[in-house]
Amino acid sequence: MLRDQARVLWNQQVAPSCYRMALSCHSSYSQADPGQFVMVRLADRRDPLLRRPFSIHSLITENGVTIGIELLYKVIGVGTEILSRQKAGAVVDILGPLGKGFTIPDRFQRIFIVAGGIGVAPMVFLVARLRTRKADLADCKAFLGGKSKDDLLCQADLVRLGIPVHLTTDDGSCGDQCLVTHPVEMDIKQHRPEIIYACGPTAMLECVWGIAAKYGITCQVSIEAMMACGMGACLGCAVESRRPPGAYLHACLDGPVFDAQTLKW
Repeated sequence: MLRDQARVLWNQQVAPSCYRMALSCHSSYSQADPGQFVMVRLADRRDPLLRRPFSIHSLITENGVTIGIELLYKVIGVGTEILSRQKAGAVVDILGPLGKGFTIPDRFQRIFIVAGGIGVAPMVFLVARLRTRKADLADCKAFLGGKSKDDLLCQADLVRLGIPVHLTTDDGSCGDQCLVTHPVEMDIKQHRPEIIYACGPTAMLECVWGIAAKYGITCQVSIEAMMACGMGACLGCAVESRRPPGAYLHACLDGPVFDAQTLKW
């Protein structure tokens, strides 16, 4: 874990209320795992006081050396609204990489990626890492869901990495008009994956876990939780564990990626 004064390389709006920010970083971020996150605070401000957690969206490399990271974020409050106004050259304070990321097998045939809305943020990094283990991802599949077409992000990035993408929206403005979990189960019946990786709203994750359990498929989920420190000190990101009853885990240390069967849904 490093604390760094990172320079903003770019900060581009990619959809209504959604931005992609690139930050310079130490080369040791090349060892980061997909699903890990950073805690960000504007270097010259005391308001907002607390850092904000953001999944690592992708690594930026130059001549084989990691020189930066990308964050994909949605403006939902004061902190992210201020972040969206930062220009290239601004300095932010980052702490990371933090948490536990996705566990990726050395060998696999078929993997499903399921993302709801801004839950796609860690998935581009994940698919890029999968690509290093298996050059051809044509047997794998990504499922992106949102309320409307404006919520569907990163389709082009995933296609560029060679993974087929299935789109769904609640209002039918793009792709199939249904919940993203519907085509997931339909495809499982035809082409059962070895692993499902998912990130998005809790209700979606619970449904994905239910489908995975029904068909006996390993499922890893990246949960969204409020964090104040990112290091287990504030205890603000506690999530209830399935076993033992009444026990709690913490998203910042034990996650944010969990084997779905360890959580109480």
